[in-house]
Amino acid sequence: MRKSAFTLLELIFVIVVIGILSKFGVELLAQAYKSFIFSSINNSLQANSAMAVETIASRLQYRIKDSIIARQTNGNFQALASNTDLTAPILEWVGTDIDGFRGNAGTAPLWSGIIDLDLSGPTALVSPATDTGALNTLIGTLSNGGSGINDAALYFVGSDSDVRTGYGWDYAAGAITTQDEAMHPIKSNGVANQFVPINGATGADNNFTGANVYEYYQLAWTAYAVGITDYNASTNTGTLTLWYDYQPWNGQRYTNGKSVKLMDGVSTFQFKAVGSIVKIQVCVNSDVVEDYSLCKEKTIF
Repeated sequence: MRKSAFTLLELIFVIVVIGILSKFGVELLAQAYKSFIFSSINNSLQANSAMAVETIASRLQYRIKDSIIARQTNGNFQALASNTDLTAPILEWVGTDIDGFRGNAGTAPLWSGIIDLDLSGPTALVSPATDTGALNTLIGTLSNGGSGINDAALYFVGSDSDVRTGYGWDYAAGAITTQDEAMHPIKSNGVANQFVPINGATGADNNFTGANVYEYYQLAWTAYAVGITDYNASTNTGTLTLWYDYQPWNGQRYTNGKSVKLMDGVSTFQFKAVGSIVKIQVCVNSDVVEDYSLCKEKTIF
């Protein structure tokens, strides 16, 4: 009986083929794995940085435009003036209560944005179609129980004030104590459509005597700040942080507010104003792929 077997040439051919497959196959697998890791990291950084930028932009969109400032960590600040090159790490602004203005589903706004000047007096402003009780509940929910209607302030559209004192940013000088600044601290007197002026430093009743009261207003219950915290000098990255639920007109600064993490691994947070337009940029680094970073930016009108 004849037994079949591989010839020496066939064995050599098989060994050569296995060698080629082992060399290039491993390289192909390694390249494919590297491409997968790179794509995964890129997609993650793209999504997270885009979300961080959109979160900031969604709040900046409803800012009181004249209130925006750039602050140093030591407390010094300057107005975000047109075409100013700023190196301050903290962007800060007073936000309009857009949630209350939109109202609950299927209902009217919780504050109307209109003052009836004929029915108002120096000790109370009448705002038709406003519900301070429902507004107090909403602010409590949005602030996680930290604030209410008695912590809020009014901004009269068309008014003018110094950015340093008018919005309460100059916290070293204390809270707003009179009603002749841009922000007007208020509280509820139990009447749904009335705002009572108060002293921002003590919360005591105040009056609008000598203050310019306009027909249209915006209501604010918090300021916002964004900056990088926990910066690591070895990796040149830190945590992009958003602060909220604090009232400069009551003598508070951003460190008195609540903070939430927007994103880790942030290398740069930059901003610039051109007139009333603000441009922000967030750059992030990867801690897996060496020397890989990307930036997202957005312009807010």
